[in-house]
Amino acid sequence: MEHFTPVSAAIGGTLIGLSAALLWLTNGRIAGISGIVGSLWSPRTGDVAWRIAFIIGLVASPVLYATAGGTIPKITIPASSVIVITAGLLVGFGTRLGGGCTSGHGVCGLARLSPRSLTATALFMTTGVATSFVLRHLIGA
Repeated sequence: MEHFTPVSAAIGGTLIGLSAALLWLTNGRIAGISGIVGSLWSPRTGDVAWRIAFIIGLVASPVLYATAGGTIPKITIPASSVIVITAGLLVGFGTRLGGGCTSGHGVCGLARLSPRSLTATALFMTTGVATSFVLRHLIGA
């Protein structure tokens, strides 16, 4: 664990939790990214502005952080484009199959003590650990 940063992780987790709680308390909405983005394709009347603002906030936050003097780490993905695209499609499929994503189930659903979210999050994590194990230790990727 060469990049262990408990303080920044705790601050980031706190901000994510506060944001999710604020969205729920002010709008009665769950801060699940797949649901927020997915509902833009067939929005209800008056349901677009907050979704777009939320997505803009996700994109603008690192830019504002860097503007304020923060250092954004360079992200490198050692996998080929085909693997990255395939992985993205599988995640999208799993998100639809699971009725939500890790942010909706893992952050918001667990906070609401939802049994469905507990099951979904356990499956997300188990699948991630198993995939990582297979790729790193059995296949050697």
